[in-house]
Amino acid sequence: MAKQKSNKRRSESDGLVFSTNRELDLAPEAEEEVSVPPSEQLLYVSLDRKQRGGKPVTLVEGFEGSGMELLVLGKELKQRCGVGGSVKDGCVLVQGDHRNAVVEHLEKSGYRVKRKGG
Repeated sequence: MAKQKSNKRRSESDGLVFSTNRELDLAPEAEEEVSVPPSEQLLYVSLDRKQRGGKPVTLVEGFEGSGMELLVLGKELKQRCGVGGSVKDGCVLVQGDHRNAVVEHLEKSGYRVKRKGG
């Protein structure tokens, strides 16, 4: 059996650009995001079970800041609770019901926190 070549073509948005124009600047312009201080942010902490097979997930919403700051906050919360989780769509997901520990850590970090849900 002979191997068939893959006919995969590059998509339009894969980032590959070739140009012979030496003056063309393709570097993305750095967008400066203004960091909002924690004392001016209101974060909502809730428990979510939807579309997760009934397993609880502590959800932190309402963060205003750069993606990197959100990743750092997510890492701190996961380490504090000793569990896994992720950062998706501007929210921090912490596996399990750790609302009390998350609220406590956020308040110590200077954030204004509200519990959402029951």
